[in-house]
Amino acid sequence: MTDTATIQVLIPTPLRRFTHGEARVDAAGATITELLDALDARYPGLAAQIRESDGEIRRFVNVFVNGDNVRDRGGAATPLRPGDEVGIIPAMAGGRE
Repeated sequence: MTDTATIQVLIPTPLRRFTHGEARVDAAGATITELLDALDARYPGLAAQIRESDGEIRRFVNVFVNGDNVRDRGGAATPLRPGDEVGIIPAMAGGRE
């Protein structure tokens, strides 16, 4: 890991079972991939909910860095800087017909 950044990560309610109920956690990483690896080391099983086995973000999960979707920036390779805020948003489906 080079130029590791400390990042605040916003955890959605469905994934808080992995973070012992915490809605915000800090982790380090120079990229989204490194950040997810660090999160998974501390909260086993969390990263598997967010990314596919090839490392890319799951189709029905959105990850934002400072409000920008990483799909528009570089996906899992999106670089991070100290002080960035990462939000994990699972897609919602359903509703009335």
